[in-house]
Amino acid sequence: MFDSEAAGCIEAMASAVRAESAAIGARLKAVARLYAQRCRDYEGRQHWAGDIFDAVAAEVSAAQNISRARAGVQVRMAVSLFERLPRVAEVFAAGDIDYRALRIIIARTDNVDDEVIGSLDEALAERVGRWNRLSHNALRDRIDKWVAMVDPAGERVPPEVADQRYLDIDPHPTAAGMALIGGALHAMDAAALQARITAIAATVCDEDPRTTAQRRADACGAIGRWETSLACQCPDTQCPNRSVRDGAAQIVLHLLAEQSTLTSSSTAPGYLPGFGVQPAETVRSAARGAKLTPVRLPATAPEPGYRASAPLTDFLRWRDLTCRWPGCDAPVARCDLDHTQPWPVGLTHPSGLKHYCRAHHLIKTFYTGPLGWTDHQRPDGTIIVTAPTGHTYTTDATGGLLFPTLARPTAPLTTTSSGAEPTASPHRGAMMPKRRTTRDQDRRARIDRERRHRLDINAEHERQHQAWLAATYQPPPF
Repeated sequence: MFDSEAAGCIEAMASAVRAESAAIGARLKAVARLYAQRCRDYEGRQHWAGDIFDAVAAEVSAAQNISRARAGVQVRMAVSLFERLPRVAEVFAAGDIDYRALRIIIARTDNVDDEVIGSLDEALAERVGRWNRLSHNALRDRIDKWVAMVDPAGERVPPEVADQRYLDIDPHPTAAGMALIGGALHAMDAAALQARITAIAATVCDEDPRTTAQRRADACGAIGRWETSLACQCPDTQCPNRSVRDGAAQIVLHLLAEQSTLTSSSTAPGYLPGFGVQPAETVRSAARGAKLTPVRLPATAPEPGYRASAPLTDFLRWRDLTCRWPGCDAPVARCDLDHTQPWPVGLTHPSGLKHYCRAHHLIKTFYTGPLGWTDHQRPDGTIIVTAPTGHTYTTDATGGLLFPTLARPTAPLTTTSSGAEPTASPHRGAMMPKRRTTRDQDRRARIDRERRHRLDINAEHERQHQAWLAATYQPPPF
């Protein structure tokens, strides 16, 4: 007797997996169709700094409320899938493979020549349904084997390890006030950093209550502040190691918090750009000995010039905190201050200013007209963005959500008294920064470079094989 209830769970699970693949397939197909449409609408803009790819990514990120980077990944995948691997796309939409397998297939076939990609697409579509259970490495190897048979130069070249060095510092996913650090460095650089951390961690006395691991972690903060020692936390008030030895430079960090948090009358958290919300105790600890500067609310009257004053710029940075484009979370440190209505019709005032990252600033400025973007700003900083399709998206100021004082409505503005907004010049696009090469040309150059490298690797393998045969060959006796 079979367990019918459990059987129903299994069937629902399998059905959901297939439905998930079908839904993702439909989404990627829509992205690919949008890209093809915009290539026709925006013909001739491939050399623009904000090119067609960026324009489509902007629409995708707004529609799905995701970051520009994630939207860009979808655009690249969608175009590659439906232009180069339509049979694999059908298998995916049928639910025979999952998203993980699809990403591996697209990545490993990217260098295959356009003349033979069709035959590889057919071969993979017949087999990948049986490979879905394989591990990442096993699936990669199966795909690489078929790539090598169809197009030996199209097999992806392993990246140089040294070229993959990086250092990431990110907010801790679960612990507010903490961060995670990881990366890959040159061995000599890592050795120097290791020695520096060890030396600083050893500047406290033996009674310091922290573990060695904790002192090493704290030493990283000392390095960031250009300090050459840690402040000992032992109970001896006369300990000579209680003071910190400063280095030659001063590091400035900006932390936003309510006054009530600093006076301990509130437990409201603060905000550290790049690392998010910080607990009240972290804010109060950081404030000891720090320079405290109040964020001044803006004046009612607009400012006379194009550039915002330092106090107004400071207010807008804290009010916005990130790019105001739908889905974008680029920090204001990497953003431009944008007049919602072009200056001088649009006044220099918080009701008419907000931040856009450079990519979205270019999209808003140069993709105008019937197939362009428009935006409207409310006095509380809310932005309503209208896409070329007529869809509207609303974004609130992140700082205003965290600290309501920053979202208080400022004076409503429309235009200056000098008249209506001027009509955009038909030659506006001439002012768009240009690329030296298009995105497609860059991709083609990268593929050609990797294909030449793969041919060199294959030739060297063959040379070594022939040398081995010559060294081990024993002629038959006569």
